Amino acid sequence: MPVVLDPDAVAVYKAFQEAGRPAYETLTADEARAYYSQARFATNPDAPELARVTPLAIPAPHGTIPARLYVPKEPRQNDGLSPALVFFHGGGWVIGDLDSHDVVCRQLAAEGALIVISVDYRLAPEHKFPAAADDAIAATKWIAAYARDLGVDASRLSIGGDSAGGNLAAVVALAARDAGGPALAGQVLIYPATDFAMTHDSHSEPETSVLLTHSVIRWFRDHYLNGAADIHDWRASPARAQNLAGLPPAYVLTAGADPLRDEGDEYAERLRQAGVPVTYKHFPGQFHGFFTMGRLLRQANVAVSEIGVWLKGLG
Repeated sequence: MPVVLDPDAVAVYKAFQEAGRPAYETLTADEARAYYSQARFATNPDAPELARVTPLAIPAPHGTIPARLYVPKEPRQNDGLSPALVFFHGGGWVIGDLDSHDVVCRQLAAEGALIVISVDYRLAPEHKFPAAADDAIAATKWIAAYARDLGVDASRLSIGGDSAGGNLAAVVALAARDAGGPALAGQVLIYPATDFAMTHDSHSEPETSVLLTHSVIRWFRDHYLNGAADIHDWRASPARAQNLAGLPPAYVLTAGADPLRDEGDEYAERLRQAGVPVTYKHFPGQFHGFFTMGRLLRQANVAVSEIGVWLKGLG
């Protein structure tokens, strides 16, 4: 599929190339995390003011899962409780943390007039599959169970994330459906990874190998999965779930210059065919990762704003 980057996306991509940053696949996981962490200072927009940001420690079988709770200045409330979005950050299950997605979580809280709870799941290769999925599921269950203590209306609890975080959100939605809860109001899947087979055309087209290159996505995969057998597990590849019926309404976002474009598009269509209400938004002139780059890319802020509107529409 021909891809023509927006002018600002071209400028950002050129700046990344001229900076001479080493490719992630040439680094250790810790080195890659450090590079990713530093990039946010140049790409993240100014953060909106919120009423409160609070650290959380969510109990889990292995100890605790760090999390961060964001309360906007004017949350939508019913009997003192607000809707909430449980957010899982991107980063290929290897990089990223609460800080890398701090600004976008603040934006989502403000734009959606709801509480956002960002979850810092365990990363690979120190903690391989299914550690991240287990943490995402456990954190969502705990948040639902203690919703009132957090100021959250459990009947208006949604999940979401970008890239690897979109993968985890899709997995949590499936797990919650199959376990009989918690009930989820919606799922926000921002250029989600849904199928580790990586056989869609967008995984081989030269135009999609921008920032998230074809080689680095394989590096992420090899760090996260234990072996080829994991590809077929729906907790790694939610597209491998045979039945998508009964899942919560979905907002699915894809980008033109993205190896994950086609699998995100296909997952949205399968959700539709299963009777799930789907809002699908494609940004043809943007690359994978643009969502957090609101300082440099106007379409990133458009996307955040539109997701905020969609979340408000859930009630």
